[in-house]
Amino acid sequence: MSSNEAPRGPVDSSRIPRYAGPATFARLPRLDEVGRTDVAVVGVPFDSGVSYRPGARFGGNAIREASRLLRPYNPAQDASPFALAQVADAGDIAANPFNINEAVETVEAAADDLLDTGARLMTLGGDHTIALPLLRSVAKKHGPVALLHFDAHLDTWDTYFGAEYTHGTPFRRAVEEGILDTSALSHVGTRGPLYGKQDLTDDEKMGFGIVTSADVMRRGVDEIADQLRQRIGDRPLYISIDIDVLDPAHAPGTGTPEAGGLTSRELLEILRGLSSCHLVSADLVEVAPAYDHAEITSVAASHTAYELTTIMSRQIAASRSPKSAEDAR
Repeated sequence: MSSNEAPRGPVDSSRIPRYAGPATFARLPRLDEVGRTDVAVVGVPFDSGVSYRPGARFGGNAIREASRLLRPYNPAQDASPFALAQVADAGDIAANPFNINEAVETVEAAADDLLDTGARLMTLGGDHTIALPLLRSVAKKHGPVALLHFDAHLDTWDTYFGAEYTHGTPFRRAVEEGILDTSALSHVGTRGPLYGKQDLTDDEKMGFGIVTSADVMRRGVDEIADQLRQRIGDRPLYISIDIDVLDPAHAPGTGTPEAGGLTSRELLEILRGLSSCHLVSADLVEVAPAYDHAEITSVAASHTAYELTTIMSRQIAASRSPKSAEDAR
């Protein structure tokens, strides 16, 4: 398609049942069917960096299956994201499961190729190791970016068993490599035991602020979203979401669950409160469907990705023509 053509949206569910046909994200077209896209939904079926339960390599396709029930109009944001911008499923990045360093390089190169087309990325993991190469790629285009990291864990530890690249180390590496704007870094939803108080001291030295899950409960989503908006300002923003930010009641299908987490409603409302931030790309990781039941985790993940995609689509449309963006709402 050319840049002047209207976006091609999802399969019409009034004509083809939701359970029929291939499970692309939200039943959207594949990238090869449209030729170009504004937002590329891409999977990374890789979980060789986990420290506890594996299985997130199957997360992307589980999210795609659960996303069959998504509909084209998002009332919470008063927008039809798939009419505002072309969103397409770009398939999977095939990363070496036996060599983490090579896998990191592969993800970075593939992200470079997609970003070079002008697309923003909505990446479905996979484990949190993949955030590092994705941030490297985004920083090549935008410079050091603000980061909102939704997670039960800090993921700023140094090494595991001497390995520098794991799902618990990506953001320490990113700070060391200078690809994050250290004046605008926040963890959201963190909780649970740590190895020691030094974990918090080290994290603070890197520039991170922490909003715990208890903070969200006590202060409410509107106040938290306002705090995060002020910290981010007008900087280019990358959002990285580990589904274990949600309580195991809302996301049992993950590798390192922690009690006392956010509800799915709280997560979605905080994200909606960030719609004015300049979101340049995002990832959603650590969905491990083998530990899920009734697609609880995958459904929560699909709606989370939908909100992030809506934010990006609205901003893309507004950047092209405020009037056309209003017409497509």
